[in-house]
Amino acid sequence: MTRFGTAGIRGSVHTEVTPSLALGVGRATAIQARETTDTPTVVVGRDGRTTGSALADALAAGLQSGGADVVRLGQVPTPALAFASQGQRGVMVTASHNPPTDNGLKLFVDGEEYDCELEETIEGLVTSEEPPVAWDRFGESERASVLSEYREAVATYAEQFGADPTGVRVAVDCGTGMASVAAPQVLRALGADVVALNAQVDGHFPARESKPTAETLTDLRAFVRDGEFDFGIGHDGDADRIVIVDSGGEVVHEDTVLAVVAGRYVQESEAADPVVVTTPNASARIDEHVRASGGRTERVRLGALHEGVATAYETGAEGTEVVFAAEPWKHVHTQFGSWIDGVASAAVLTRLVAEAGLDALREPITERPYRKVSIPCPDDEKERVMAAVETALPEAFPEASVDTEYGVRIERDDASWALVRPSGTEPYIRLYAEADDVDALVASVRDVIESV
Repeated sequence: MTRFGTAGIRGSVHTEVTPSLALGVGRATAIQARETTDTPTVVVGRDGRTTGSALADALAAGLQSGGADVVRLGQVPTPALAFASQGQRGVMVTASHNPPTDNGLKLFVDGEEYDCELEETIEGLVTSEEPPVAWDRFGESERASVLSEYREAVATYAEQFGADPTGVRVAVDCGTGMASVAAPQVLRALGADVVALNAQVDGHFPARESKPTAETLTDLRAFVRDGEFDFGIGHDGDADRIVIVDSGGEVVHEDTVLAVVAGRYVQESEAADPVVVTTPNASARIDEHVRASGGRTERVRLGALHEGVATAYETGAEGTEVVFAAEPWKHVHTQFGSWIDGVASAAVLTRLVAEAGLDALREPITERPYRKVSIPCPDDEKERVMAAVETALPEAFPEASVDTEYGVRIERDDASWALVRPSGTEPYIRLYAEADDVDALVASVRDVIESV
């Protein structure tokens, strides 16, 4: 496929995600949906990007001309659109954490992102330029609101965990993205004392870059450190990502956050076989904490958590239950829904912090040094390089266990590990590593990569 990546379609609004593409994807989505439903209903939402309105209009036109009824939700977080797509289909116009010059399309069915098979079908229909349906089969269009229902559902779900956060001080940096209309409101409904930063929707992202990182969250970090907050939260443009800042203004490693939530879900589960699904680039600290909590982990390729959940059930036993699925920064709360939801993560973590404090939540988790390195590699060389690495890396680390399903991952008995995989979007080979002496491990693995 040429258009779909690990998170829908994303790219420049001038050259890739154009109104004509949105029209074609809309029509293709409607035609594919009509294979199972005579007149499908598709909910459409968009984030705050300045190009979102035009793309949503083109998308809706394509859907209606393909025979689908359209429900326009306006500006909403991506998890709210996914929530609304339960029992039907949905398309979100968003480029998530990409710059404001980009936009994208993310497709859902019954609250779950389209899998590869469905994406291939849409790709084929777009390429074949299917014509509109007959004039008397065009779909209808209406407007609706889902925000209140979604916010209430998130708050109700989170109340199962932790403690009442009354008195807990939280700073939430919405980054002028769609978290502005959901995260502060949910945390206040739960009882937390919330101060919101950059909580007006502005698709230019004037306050900071849409992607929340230690570098882009400098204002939040200083605000939390100087304002005597219990912790801080940073969101991306469409509120599916979450970053946690401790009371000293330091960013908590994303795998530690993942491990905290995963361990709690395992502890709460009554299943005989509680499973956490994560990705190959995720830390071994997750496996350690999940095991200590009484569960186990399964890994799936990046951008395919929903596929990993399905596989875990297919290969599991009668008592298998997937209690959580997550990759760094992105969490699927499986008992709430099948989508990535940064607002739900904020709500659950706020109640867990209220119960024990952030330091106590982190205390059982071993946090080893972690590195991510990008090694230049032309796109047409990636396949050859990865094939060579698959042989050379195990030879260089004969004591390590090896997994080659999603790149090449080695793991040693001391829980140190390294993953080598090709970037899907840039001319790089990615190297991820975690170890007590991570610089030595990175140097050794990098030598292997560069030698081939």
